[in-house]
Amino acid sequence: MANNQPIRGIPHGSGANASEIPDKLYFRIGEVARLCEVPAYVLRFWESEFPQLKPNKGGTGQRLYRRRDVELALRVKTLLKDEGYTIPGARQVLKAEFKQKGPQLSLIESDLPDTKQLRNLRRDLAALATMLSQPVAARSSAAQKSARKPQPAPSPSAPARSSGRTRPSDLLFDSLVPGSNSEGDGN
Repeated sequence: MANNQPIRGIPHGSGANASEIPDKLYFRIGEVARLCEVPAYVLRFWESEFPQLKPNKGGTGQRLYRRRDVELALRVKTLLKDEGYTIPGARQVLKAEFKQKGPQLSLIESDLPDTKQLRNLRRDLAALATMLSQPVAARSSAAQKSARKPQPAPSPSAPARSSGRTRPSDLLFDSLVPGSNSEGDGN
């Protein structure tokens, strides 16, 4: 039957609508069966017939339906029971509905004013990732090469180190200033 028209015109009482779905992240098959007012085996059958209806399976293999899966199951029930479509006809209707939804917009559009900033940020992040992927010795030698100009001396009001521990920020500073040691005395 290539026709997408319902074969029955007599609507039945419908189950829950989308506004009656509880606000939860996941639903078990029994909960969805109660919401749709169909047995659980019918939901499992619909999963095999409608490729759009694919609930996640948890670690124990139990089906975990998301809200959109529940809404889709309710839509399938409406098409089959209320509108009288056959399974192939309902499948075609759902396929057409999914095609009609517009494509998602890309994150970076060329006409957006912030595109240049986003591209610069992306380039900076890529450079940072490259730097962090290098071994520490390579980073410290590269930092010494880039620190050719003299660094200002620490101010006399800078607090003296009371503990013998070296902080990570001190190591970074020491690697940038040639000739300094971890004690900060310049020797």
